[in-house]
Amino acid sequence: MPRRLRRRAAVAGYTRGRGGTGAALAFAAGPSGERCERGARGRGRGRRTVSVGPGGPGAAPAAALSPSRLGAVLRRALWWLVLTVTGGVRRHGQLPPRGCVVVANHSSHADTAALLAALDARHRPAIGAAADYWFASPWRRRVCRVLAAGFPVRRTGGGMDDLLSMADGLRAGRAVVLFPEGTRGADGTVGAFHRGALVLAERAGVPVVPVAIVGTDRLLPKHGRLRSSPVRVRVGEPLPPSATPEDARAAVAALHARTPAKPLRDSPVRRRVAAVAASRLGLLLAFAWACAEALSWPLMPELLLGVACVAVPRAALRLSFAALAGSLAGGLLALQLANTGLQLPAPLTTDRMRAEVRQELAAESASAVRHQPWNGIPFKVYAAEAGRADVPAADWFVESAQARGGRTLTVGAAFAVLGLLLCRFRRHYGAYVALLGAGFAAGLSLVVAGWS
Repeated sequence: MPRRLRRRAAVAGYTRGRGGTGAALAFAAGPSGERCERGARGRGRGRRTVSVGPGGPGAAPAAALSPSRLGAVLRRALWWLVLTVTGGVRRHGQLPPRGCVVVANHSSHADTAALLAALDARHRPAIGAAADYWFASPWRRRVCRVLAAGFPVRRTGGGMDDLLSMADGLRAGRAVVLFPEGTRGADGTVGAFHRGALVLAERAGVPVVPVAIVGTDRLLPKHGRLRSSPVRVRVGEPLPPSATPEDARAAVAALHARTPAKPLRDSPVRRRVAAVAASRLGLLLAFAWACAEALSWPLMPELLLGVACVAVPRAALRLSFAALAGSLAGGLLALQLANTGLQLPAPLTTDRMRAEVRQELAAESASAVRHQPWNGIPFKVYAAEAGRADVPAADWFVESAQARGGRTLTVGAAFAVLGLLLCRFRRHYGAYVALLGAGFAAGLSLVVAGWS
């Protein structure tokens, strides 16, 4: 008999032994109204891939949510959102409707987030976490319990008692998630499994469900930093409680081997822009661009931030501060030059802009620059007119730092968020830059026309 058929027969025999034919049918078909994602294999249809969402398959109506179920729903929504931003998460297959012990491969701290985002909230997944790490301090304990529904498992003695304490929850329909390897792997292979998960399943009388996680080793490598990567979670056929650690490891390894691990398609333009933006040259460019714009250059530094921060969101903060520093330095220089009578070229500005700024400076002195982020008048016009009006340099610096700082840092943060949201579409970065340039040109034309 093929191995898959032996597994099905074992699970069906176990179910009939505990609850008769009716329980066996419930185990196979799921609760009433549940969307079944297992096709009729006799007709040639297999399990379908599910695009996981925060309220995906198995989500209960809001009125029926218990506090523990509500917590599971919120955690699923949180981690689904996080993983959607960093490349997306998809699940193939689903857990059985009853309680079960989930055994999965472990290569990254992001594995927990992937499972919480992918598994149905109706199972209220609980994650076994190393007590000597995640429960070693009060803040880690709170983070693990609240964000991951974690429970401590000791690795130096007493761990079996910790696992067996979850037996009642399993019988009540919960899914207990364990990483039987005991630690994160570094080479992508599935290591040997410890027997604790299998003992727990046998004591609680629930099946063992193998699950493979692919992509988290690139998303958050061991001892590495977070980067964009799609994540795939594949749920296998339930194993009977009598399965051995070797059986569970073989099932997880087989699922892992047949789960595609395709990296996100990227744009060569984005890669080149990101390489510059993340380097010291990128900081120098942001400073010089903003400084030149405060003197004469017609293109605002926010355009540069729109190109660079979307390409590499993690560099957004330092690029924004570099642009702010350049803008303030250029503004002070423009003020001093205008104070000496030197008039620099100011393309794409109008006499009406200068007249408006002179009126504001006469009424409000240096604080008039707070209008600049909202009225469309270039910063260089304010800096030059402030120099001609003999505005004190110290007052000008303080006021312009507040006005320009708020705008520049907000714009940089907004483009960084946009870059995270669009990371799954980075292959279209060239089209984004073209649209950004066209939108900026159209907006600039409207502003100049409005002040003419």
